[in-house]
Amino acid sequence: MTILETLKAEFHAAFPRLASGNYVHFLMVRHSQSFPVFQTDGVLNTARTQAGLQTTDTMSRLVLFKRKQVTPERLAGRELLRSLQLTSADEADKEKFCEYNGENSCKKCPDCIIYGFAIGDSGSERSKVYSDSAFSLSSYELSHKSFTFNAPFEGGTMSEKGEMRSAINELDHVLPEVTFPTVETLRDPTYEGFLYVLGNLLRTRRYGAQESRTGTVKNHLIGIVFCDGEIFSNLYFTQAIYDAMKDDLNAPIDVICSQSQQVAETLLNNEPVRKRQQIFGDELNNLLAEVSAIYQDEAKLQETLSTLYQQTQSYAETYGAIAGKKKGKKS
Repeated sequence: MTILETLKAEFHAAFPRLASGNYVHFLMVRHSQSFPVFQTDGVLNTARTQAGLQTTDTMSRLVLFKRKQVTPERLAGRELLRSLQLTSADEADKEKFCEYNGENSCKKCPDCIIYGFAIGDSGSERSKVYSDSAFSLSSYELSHKSFTFNAPFEGGTMSEKGEMRSAINELDHVLPEVTFPTVETLRDPTYEGFLYVLGNLLRTRRYGAQESRTGTVKNHLIGIVFCDGEIFSNLYFTQAIYDAMKDDLNAPIDVICSQSQQVAETLLNNEPVRKRQQIFGDELNNLLAEVSAIYQDEAKLQETLSTLYQQTQSYAETYGAIAGKKKGKKS
């Protein structure tokens, strides 16, 4: 029996209307692989925090805001749904796709139901994916660099017909190999919903501004925990890892992941939740191999996400904005 088969009992057969205390926590270390830009109002986002739980000195940390994490993951999922013809904003026009933050929202596809939406008087759905801002393990001073860039003409120079262009600017970038310990939580999922959200985490590669040119980030999954409540925050997780690694914050990523796993397991022992399943180490690697096999098999992927679409459509028609719209028409 595969690991995924043993986990099926942990999931709902259909998305419930009310919260049922079934939480899946994805424990990760997000690791920059190029020069991403996580900014608001033209500057990198930073926060002054205590360095560790026991290390009481304060330090400035880079901040990866929650929206800058979830938005790329949602877009990766939507791209996949469109490629499989599993999202449409119009039953009569299958080419009229559901759009993220756009006027054409179907209110029933996996993205709309799992990640939520709010469209004024047209209805809303609370997200079943809980996220929070992530904080860099290392300090802001050691995690960023300012670069000067220009905008040349098509000929590759800054001059055209004897006129010089002065389009030169300066922008702060996050350095490669900066880590952001993160907990992302999925509430009350079905088996197929779990695979969809996990796939989005594994498949998303770019975060932040200017993502077509830079922003590559690797999500290293270090554990998955099934329990009946929420667990520690991203900042608390980061501070605990800092205490364990403060003398070697520039360690290779496999060392950071190993230490982060040990810290996570220790922290979980002190959480006031009932833990039903904890997946780490070799068991996690085997699980990820099974998930990758599904995503590499077009028939299995189509079957899995088609089932998920039927689940979210049924939820929308029973409890969601579509149900409210139908009731309005009947009255």
